[in-house]
Amino acid sequence: MVSAGDFRNGLTIEIEGNVFQIMEFQHVKPGKGAAFVRTKIKNIISGGVVERTFRPTEKFPQARIDRVDMQYLYSDGDLFHFMNVESYDQVALNSDTIGDALKFVKENEMCKVCSYNGNVFSVEPPLFVELEITETEPGFKGDTATGATKPAIVETGASVQVPLFVSQGDKIKIDTRTGEYLSRV
Repeated sequence: MVSAGDFRNGLTIEIEGNVFQIMEFQHVKPGKGAAFVRTKIKNIISGGVVERTFRPTEKFPQARIDRVDMQYLYSDGDLFHFMNVESYDQVALNSDTIGDALKFVKENEMCKVCSYNGNVFSVEPPLFVELEITETEPGFKGDTATGATKPAIVETGASVQVPLFVSQGDKIKIDTRTGEYLSRV
């Protein structure tokens, strides 16, 4: 059990049968009245974010989330296949579970598969990936002081905004959380 006074970012708790992750928290001690904890919590199954306040003495059971490193093998239509590299067990997940988490992930790359009580609810791609640009407009020399960007398609089919000097065939590094171009490789 975790009391609301011990909340910290990233902690997962069970509230009324749902599993929530604490995104932000703030201990508030008003001049008049009792102290309370103001939080922003995210339902990890549905993805909804809610703001809620708790008394510091309220207790909640801590939810155990299993994050397992698995290799993304391939997709066949609506199913995405993953393999545990230690036990060689394979898992097939549908596109509703995956969402757009794999838009920057190539086959045979490692991902974290998150589950609660044996039910997989999400897939976390690696934080940074290196992909080759398959399609973009020709590069320009000069005029880079403005920080102008152009659209480019990478080998997984996703679209990324890149600087003007990047050309087709270049390998680039992408932050998968934001989908932003970081650098050339």
